[in-house]
Amino acid sequence: MPVAIITGGSKGFGRALATDLARDGWGLVIDGRTPGPLAEAARELDGLDVPVRALAGDIVDPGHRSDLLRAAEALGSLDLLVNNASTLGVSPLPTLEGYPLAELRRVYEVNTVAPLALVQAALPRLRQQSGTLVSVSSDAAVEAYPGWGGYGSSKAALDHLHRVLAVEEPGLRIYQFDPGDMRTEMHQAAFPGEDISDRPEPATVVPSLRRLLDSGLPSGRYRAEELVPS
Repeated sequence: MPVAIITGGSKGFGRALATDLARDGWGLVIDGRTPGPLAEAARELDGLDVPVRALAGDIVDPGHRSDLLRAAEALGSLDLLVNNASTLGVSPLPTLEGYPLAELRRVYEVNTVAPLALVQAALPRLRQQSGTLVSVSSDAAVEAYPGWGGYGSSKAALDHLHRVLAVEEPGLRIYQFDPGDMRTEMHQAAFPGEDISDRPEPATVVPSLRRLLDSGLPSGRYRAEELVPS
């Protein structure tokens, strides 16, 4: 049985991915900062008859990261690590001129430093399985949008860390996955008061990531729209 850790697995894209993997018999370790949605996600996954460990906590907490890895070990292995948890930062999105630096530090801690810390701890287990690392990126990591300097630069930094990791760890597949716009709480927070119902539901984007995971493509940065069958 393959085992995956999915951070931010209680809502949005992380939850949709966890559900899809569970249907294919994956053991899962998921987390989230809010106990209510996490418990709801865990109940849904338990109904799919796969082992699930749901741990409430903040990915910036070293103890929580250790708990995630111990939970994966208890399930037998670690084949896939998905760094999905992230924070938007200030909403409404501010320009860099007035970006609160304390909030910027928090954005980098959640979106850049904590994912690398989790990767560092997980590498021995991933090497054992010749496993896969995926970090969810954003078009804001490569495009300059007003107001997106904090979030976008944190994702750009994470992308570059993964490019270096791919060179340093040739035995692993290391992907940056850009899902595009989705109808999520985070995207709504980026556009407060606006109607984002035209954005796709996260579950409709999951098949693109599954194609990437099954493809054997080399490590690199991939966009969901590139992985849609022609």
